[in-house]
Amino acid sequence: MRGFLTIALFVILSVNLSCVPVNDAESFKPAVDFTAADKLDEREFWKIIDYSHNAAKGNLDLQNEIIIKKLSAYEPAEIINFEVILCKKLIEANSYKVLAANTIMDGGASDDGFLYYRLWLISLGETTFKQTLKNPEYLAALIKKGVVPDFEALLYVSTEAYKNKTGKQKEDDSFPRGVAFAQGLNYDFGGPKIVGTEWREEDLPKLYPKLWKKFN
Repeated sequence: MRGFLTIALFVILSVNLSCVPVNDAESFKPAVDFTAADKLDEREFWKIIDYSHNAAKGNLDLQNEIIIKKLSAYEPAEIINFEVILCKKLIEANSYKVLAANTIMDGGASDDGFLYYRLWLISLGETTFKQTLKNPEYLAALIKKGVVPDFEALLYVSTEAYKNKTGKQKEDDSFPRGVAFAQGLNYDFGGPKIVGTEWREEDLPKLYPKLWKKFN
């Protein structure tokens, strides 16, 4: 009887885990570990993101932990550089093309939702980010229906890593976000206007047919 219950529990857990929506297997590569470089430039930024994405395999909580752990190995000034680059990428992704992808996948897009969507897009890695900015249809063959495209926690990884590295706990203007905002890198309200060509919602099925078919 005990053996039967054990087998039954294993089957139930296996089914439940298989039903958790994650990114398609094709989007993951072997996670090759690395040590922190002296400078955190854009290449190093994407190294952290790509490694965390491939290691976490769609588990955003785990990816968040990996990024914070990796980022905490850098000097405080380099952690700030990570935040600066993240803000630049958020602004770079502030386009009507990306908004269209968000609207199709989520059935709509709020201001906060679009911000969290862009964070999620960044978390998928350099290739996916750049290809999606060119053509959102790229996501159609990559992402499974049911995935929640929201990675709000990515907003706070620099803050957490900075706390770990410096021992400071009370956030002030010396923290990564404060420094980035002082440089004019405001990705939220009052930031740069969305770029690109506006669209009407009824036109989305024709503009991005593969995405529309996948998520509707």
